[in-house]
Amino acid sequence: MNRFLPLVASALLGLAAAPTPAQSDAARGFPDRPLRIVVPFGAAGGTTAVARVIAAKASESMGQPVIVEPKPGAQGIVAVEFVRKAAPDGYTILIGTVGPIAVNPAIYANLPYQPLRDLTPVTLIGTYPLLLVVNASLPVRSVRELIAYATARPDKVNYGATGAISQLMSEHFNQRTGTRFVHIPYKSSGDFVTAVLANEVTMVFSDIPPLSGHVQAGKLRALAITSTGRHRAWPDVPTMAEAGVSEFVFELWNGFLVPGGTPAPIVARLHAEFARAIAAPDARERLEALGIDPVGMAGDEFGKVIAADIARFGAVAKAANVKAD
Repeated sequence: MNRFLPLVASALLGLAAAPTPAQSDAARGFPDRPLRIVVPFGAAGGTTAVARVIAAKASESMGQPVIVEPKPGAQGIVAVEFVRKAAPDGYTILIGTVGPIAVNPAIYANLPYQPLRDLTPVTLIGTYPLLLVVNASLPVRSVRELIAYATARPDKVNYGATGAISQLMSEHFNQRTGTRFVHIPYKSSGDFVTAVLANEVTMVFSDIPPLSGHVQAGKLRALAITSTGRHRAWPDVPTMAEAGVSEFVFELWNGFLVPGGTPAPIVARLHAEFARAIAAPDARERLEALGIDPVGMAGDEFGKVIAADIARFGAVAKAANVKAD
């Protein structure tokens, strides 16, 4: 269950709506050559896998190859800048995530782009929550017990984080609970998962795939999940609200954006194709296996999500004095 479900039905119903004559004229002949989806991360990452699932389905219906092109670097800035500067013709598409699109504006004082000025949202693909986990040997079995444990050891508890998202989640936890977990940075989620397995850090917030095997094996203990309601794959894990921490709903997302100025009929065509691909049963199954709850939200609603998350992450970063430069 997530905060976007009420919008899914309306997004999918929109696929059946016939385009206006003006839209048909502007989009006629599009696409007539291959399209490319630019990914802000490496080829082996989960975001690239999500892009490939949708690219494969969209290429079938669009009659053109949809190429997935990873462009990692600088916390996603390299990829966003590449797409921002591309021709606004619908052939270069960014698969954006919370980090480059909503968090970077909160932590970079001199970010070279403004997401909602320089990019046009097309489709929100799907969402995914984070799990709060500790080592199974830690003498805590709930968030309340974790808070009590940390309160009794204010200078001896810490959290692992890779990048700004997991850091901001943990700092928000400090803000909401009055705890003083200290930030320990790591290069990748694999590194900080290894750290919590080795009891080098007290807790981590992470997306589910790097954690699930260790939780199922009993090496890590999941204390809470950051979704609005309990997750279909983790029905025994309470939400943060159920665990006693209010105002702690964070469902991360990924979605497609194109350069600002892309004609509306092209944006509408891309949304229709991508939403149809996301709704395909085999694609939904593959996305869910990657930890994604498929949505297919239209671009205007996706833009509202982006704006709200930029404001929310900005408030958390300001309160915790988290800066990247």
